[in-house]
Amino acid sequence: MTKPLISIEALARRYPKHGGGETTVFQDVWLPIRKGEFVCLIGHSGCGKTTILNVLAGLDQPSAGVVIVDGREISGPSLDRAVIFQGHSLLPWMTVMQNVAFAVTSRRPDWRKDKVRAHCQKYIDVVHLTGSEHKKPAELSGGMKQRVGIARALAIEPKMLLMDEPFSALDALTRGSLQDEVRRICTATEQTVFMITHDIDEAMLLADRIVLMTNGPEAKIAEIVENTLPKDRQRTDIHKHANYYALRNHLLDFLVTRSKTFASEIGAKGYDPRHPPVVRPGAKPTAVETEPPKAASA
Repeated sequence: MTKPLISIEALARRYPKHGGGETTVFQDVWLPIRKGEFVCLIGHSGCGKTTILNVLAGLDQPSAGVVIVDGREISGPSLDRAVIFQGHSLLPWMTVMQNVAFAVTSRRPDWRKDKVRAHCQKYIDVVHLTGSEHKKPAELSGGMKQRVGIARALAIEPKMLLMDEPFSALDALTRGSLQDEVRRICTATEQTVFMITHDIDEAMLLADRIVLMTNGPEAKIAEIVENTLPKDRQRTDIHKHANYYALRNHLLDFLVTRSKTFASEIGAKGYDPRHPPVVRPGAKPTAVETEPPKAASA
C-alpha cells in the first residue's frame, strides 16, 4: 500500500472545564488519507468535526497526537492547505480577479503580474465565472461568491483542500450545482479533499470514503464507509444505482441510532482505534441471483 499523503495519528482535543478538570471532545483519532482521495466526515454537533478540520488547517493545536502531511508534521497554517469555509470570506473591496490574485501572489511572490493574471483566469474559468472578473463581492450572488472561494483555494494548488460545510447556506439548486462543479474539478485535478458535512446525499455524491464519528464528548471514529457507487456517478441519476439505498440507509441508521449506541458496541466487539471498522454497503443479491443453477434435463 502506498504511503498516505495525510496521516492523522492519535489525535485528541481537550478543553478545561469550569471548576476544574477537562472535557475531551474527541480522542484517539487515526485516519490516513491517500493522494487524490475525497474524504467526508459526518457526525452530530459536538463530536469535534470542525476542530479536526482546524487542526488539519493549522488553525488549532491538538491536545495529543499529530497530523503529518507529505512527511512533515503540521505546526501552523500553510499555503499547502487551502480552506473553504461556510462563508465566502472574500475581501469586499477587491474584485473577483483581485481576490484570487491575492492568494496566488502569496503563494508565488516571484511571479510576474501577467503570469498571475493568466493563472487566476484559468481557475475563474474553471468555476464558470468568466465575465465576472471585475465584479466585487457585493455584485455577486451567494453561489457566485462561493465559486470565487473555490477558485481562490484551487488557484494556490494546495496539497490538501479543506472544506467546512461550504454549501450549507445556499439554496438547494445552487448547492446542487456547486456540488457538481466540485466533483468535476476534483476528479479532473485529482485534488485531495477533506470535507465536513451533515448532508448524507452530499457525502454519497462527493466522497470516496465517508468517516462516521460517534457522539461527543469523547468522540471517536466509529467506522469508515467506502462509497460503493460508481466513480462516474451523477447527481441526477445516483438514486437509480442498485447500491444507493443500501449505502444511504447505512449512513442514516448510524446517524439516527448507532452513533448513540456505539460505545456499547465497542464493549461487545472490541475496538482498535488505529484500524476502525471498514464497511462497503451494497445491495443484497436477489433470490434469482442467489438461486443455484438447475441441472439440465436429460
